[in-house]
Amino acid sequence: MWKVPLFDISYTSQERTAVLDVLDSKWLTMGERTLEFERAFADYLGGNVSCTAVSSCTAALHMALLAHNIKAGDEVIISGLTFIANANVVAMSGANLSVADITSERDWNISVTDVKSKLTSSTKAIILVHYAGYPVKISEFVQLAEDHNLILIEDAAHAVGATWQGRQCGTFGDISCFSFFSNKNLSTGEGGMFVTKCPEIDRKAKLLRSHGMSAPTLDRHKSHQFSYDVIQPGLNYRIDEIRSSLGLVQLGKLKENNNKRAHLVQHYINLIDEMGLPVDIPFHPLNTNCISSYHIFPVLLPEGCDRISVMRRLKEKGVQSSIHYPQFSQFSAYRDLSVFSTPVLDGVAPRILTLPLYPDLSEMQVDYVIAALGESLNL
Repeated sequence: MWKVPLFDISYTSQERTAVLDVLDSKWLTMGERTLEFERAFADYLGGNVSCTAVSSCTAALHMALLAHNIKAGDEVIISGLTFIANANVVAMSGANLSVADITSERDWNISVTDVKSKLTSSTKAIILVHYAGYPVKISEFVQLAEDHNLILIEDAAHAVGATWQGRQCGTFGDISCFSFFSNKNLSTGEGGMFVTKCPEIDRKAKLLRSHGMSAPTLDRHKSHQFSYDVIQPGLNYRIDEIRSSLGLVQLGKLKENNNKRAHLVQHYINLIDEMGLPVDIPFHPLNTNCISSYHIFPVLLPEGCDRISVMRRLKEKGVQSSIHYPQFSQFSAYRDLSVFSTPVLDGVAPRILTLPLYPDLSEMQVDYVIAALGESLNL
């Protein structure tokens, strides 16, 4: 259907072999490969972190709130420009949700100034997102959290491989959460990682992941323990061996694939400049303090542009596009969130358009996308 899809998974025979090895082992649930994946991911991040592989980034975010006993009466501040999972986990915890604005028309990450203005005596945590893989100016948030005794949660779903001042995103917060969904830079289909430096929170995470049980299935299988205790209530947020095996292969390819994404983004930018397209590109020029993971390539359409018409014309030309993200107040479950003042986002959100980006995208395909965008804008 698509001449150029929004994304495509960068898999080779290595992923196929890894999955077949798991099938041949006949051990599919969480086991040795998961332990290896957790160790390898922790080594990759550095910063003396501990990792718990889980079924999704949403699971990791939910566990982050549970591990810090976020409950009814507490308040959590999130960015207005993020996936609905951030709002959902806060709602499911029973806490009150507060929505902060983005920084500017060029910087679509959460505004530290607006967060400060929305702090209350009930505020217990901030969830920040490195939108599109471009790091938040996180040093400011670390200081804010320390000054106000707040829990800082990094949603690094877009940011695996991104760095701020030479340090990996996902190593700054009290807890960080990564996504390995199909379209992510490190793709296992579903899956995520819970990251912390605190031994006690790491212990809680491993209990929350697996029903609060003291002994995982693998230990009982190996007869290290014959039974188990339930230390605390928990959930089934486990990852499995197939996805962990995919994660190990993908982790080995991550640097190369992120470099390919960076090259393609620069090619996009050069073409947009050469053609004089009336679209703005957020985060560029890139802050010299950071390296992006280049997860997605969003552009800002001209004011007054009919985005749906543009997307429809792109579709007719075989180019898939998307919106990252609709505002929460557009969703039936969150219409009351329109009470939060986010004037910068209100001006940006109706004009966001995400164009195709993935490691195996070719320069010729990028050429085609930009030509199609120009025609779709009636240029």
